[in-house]
Amino acid sequence: MAGYRRQLYRDDAVVLRVQKLGESDRIITLLTRRHGRLRAVARGIRRTTSKFGARLEPFGHVDLQLAGDPKGEHGSSLHTISQVEGIDLYGKRFLGDYPRYTAASAIAETAERLTPVEREPSLRLFQLTLGAMRSLARGEHATTLVLDAYLLRGMALAGWAPALTACAVCGTPGRHRAFSVPAGGAVCPDCRPPGAAHPAPATIDLMSALTTGDWVLADATGTGVRRECSGLVAAHLQWHLERALRSLPLVDRGAPAATAVPPPVGAVAEADGVNRERTE
Repeated sequence: MAGYRRQLYRDDAVVLRVQKLGESDRIITLLTRRHGRLRAVARGIRRTTSKFGARLEPFGHVDLQLAGDPKGEHGSSLHTISQVEGIDLYGKRFLGDYPRYTAASAIAETAERLTPVEREPSLRLFQLTLGAMRSLARGEHATTLVLDAYLLRGMALAGWAPALTACAVCGTPGRHRAFSVPAGGAVCPDCRPPGAAHPAPATIDLMSALTTGDWVLADATGTGVRRECSGLVAAHLQWHLERALRSLPLVDRGAPAATAVPPPVGAVAEADGVNRERTE
């Protein structure tokens, strides 16, 4: 629109992804508290003289001043970042810890997929994403438990939560032994489709605990149960997204919480490709 002057407004956000733009700029994908997911240009951020380059790395919680129309009705779809202050830059704590870095990458990618419409407020998803990053940074629980809890609760917000306490098809209450991703979760013997999985009862209990926040039960589970849970959660999520997440295969499923594990050569760079566009 001719004569339109860009508004200045503030919000806090979790940095989901960064991409190169030109020789010195970057496009930052943000999940904001009040304005949903949006993309903004950080001018000159790749120059050595940039004052806030390190504050706009993936996974950080930042306070921003942006220029643009918060409703997206006028001007460019890309906003411009004019000021940024770091609230808590969680990404710095993950750089030497491959399991936590890849789990954070999967959380950031999922948050972006769960917000297909830009500038559509999603306060609960913002709080869930911020809480997951904070929990990973503090090492409160095993990385895979934090990731799977985030995925299960994110699917619940999107309306895709797997049925765990009743049959996904007929609604018969109870803890059913079979689990079918296409059917929507646990299924009774009468509704069980061909090819349904038969996870251990402890696996379904773990999924329920992660959904409700029962960390006492979740933390007490064994590695085998956690891996089976992760497989069902990932399959259920990607079925509904209708597209695989690039970061999930990189997640380390065997490391304990907050243990610094030297990553394989090139693995961190591969995981970082989820959050940075490779332009070289």
